[in-house]
Amino acid sequence: MTDNSPDKKPEILDAEIVEDTPTPPVEVPEPDYSESGVPSFDHVRDRIEQRYTTSIGSTELAGLGGKEDVASLDKKIADRDKAAKDKLAEIRRAMREQ
Repeated sequence: MTDNSPDKKPEILDAEIVEDTPTPPVEVPEPDYSESGVPSFDHVRDRIEQRYTTSIGSTELAGLGGKEDVASLDKKIADRDKAAKDKLAEIRRAMREQ
């Protein structure tokens, strides 16, 4: 007989149910802090560097970094607004002519 034969009876296992008792959470201090809650020098330095790089990235995304300044950006916005108004006026003239 093979293991899959219908004549073989399955082995019965006897087991008991054990209730799971929750263990209380253990408070582990954060790795960058001492037991009294004081941050380490490395942690403080990392946070400062992170904030600095975030501010540099935000400045670059806003287009304020490098050669461009606020005045040149304001001029670009004004030029774009003027071009939009001119295009709108052109469309309105074309609509009246029809």
